[in-house]
Amino acid sequence: MKPIMSRFFVSTLLAMGTLVAGAESQYYTYETPYKVPVLKETNRNMPAKNVILMIGDGMGIHHTTAAWVANRGELHIFNCPITGIARTWCSDKLITDSAASGTAIATGTKTLYGRVAISPEGKELHSLIDAAQSMGKSTGIVVTSGLNDATPAAFVANNKSRDKAQEIIADYTKSKINFIFGGGAKHFTNRSDGRDIFKEMKSKGYRVATSWEEGKKLPKGKSLIVVADDNLPEPSKRKDVLVQATKKALDTLAENKKGFFLMVEGSCIDKAAHSNDLTQVVEETLDFDQSVGAVLAWAAKRPGTLVVVTADHNTGAFAIVGGDKEKGEVKAKFNSGGHDGVSVPVYAYGAGSHKFTGVYENSDLPKKIKEAMKGTK
Repeated sequence: MKPIMSRFFVSTLLAMGTLVAGAESQYYTYETPYKVPVLKETNRNMPAKNVILMIGDGMGIHHTTAAWVANRGELHIFNCPITGIARTWCSDKLITDSAASGTAIATGTKTLYGRVAISPEGKELHSLIDAAQSMGKSTGIVVTSGLNDATPAAFVANNKSRDKAQEIIADYTKSKINFIFGGGAKHFTNRSDGRDIFKEMKSKGYRVATSWEEGKKLPKGKSLIVVADDNLPEPSKRKDVLVQATKKALDTLAENKKGFFLMVEGSCIDKAAHSNDLTQVVEETLDFDQSVGAVLAWAAKRPGTLVVVTADHNTGAFAIVGGDKEKGEVKAKFNSGGHDGVSVPVYAYGAGSHKFTGVYENSDLPKKIKEAMKGTK
């Protein structure tokens, strides 16, 4: 009797509109697929002299699968031979935001929703950038969001609120980070406190550029390149700037014989998924994947380099409900405009990559990276 009553109850709710069926399907076809070469794996058992951590904001397995279908069954991310799964909950909520998840990935501590590198008890936390600098390594950040956004902020700033954009940008003046690329120019000048952060960064030895045309010409050295007032425009407008900025960061940071730590974020995958825009979700993910490809090609020639690719959380709760891999056609439905609590994949390549198998917390990622840099078994 119970199952019959349950079915009747659900049917009644559906008739009343209380339960909503899935959203309308969206379709996307990628017109310019790219080839993905098979890479030879480097020695996993070496210490990681160089570490490149790549974060697809909001990028779950749905996003990478959709991109894989669109690119005719090829993806650079899937060249990583090691995979793991990371849980993303934060200390006060099951469904995290980018601030709390970014803090976990950057510092190894789960914290309250909305906090940037501040513990639940209110203590300032040290990030992987701090750890790398203490080892004499160079450091860098390359993102497609504003530099005040939650993920880059978790690596450089400390604040109880991710919304304190001017305070977060001011924290860059306290950092010794060597290479900085992203958006958010409006928070560097025309500030309520009257400060000109560009001028302050110049006084600290940074070469500053406010466009990619200027930035790509900067000589190697301390660089701040801010190419948009807020987030960077979509891939069709910004072209391959994420790939090019990532390559410039690698060339610059590799000058340090002790190695480096670089964080690269495909920040706008999340923003496209919030909007339930399948076209932008796939194009942002493919843009990020091509940056992963550039990094893996670089790492494959340099044993002692660790590449870790992951996400801070899932966004959009979407499903692939059809399509054609041979034609690059994706058919999908979104079921949410927000984040969800599903665990995210972790992909690893190179020195110390074997440490990233299994199921673990996102706060374990920086611990594993530190172990790899120290060369522990």
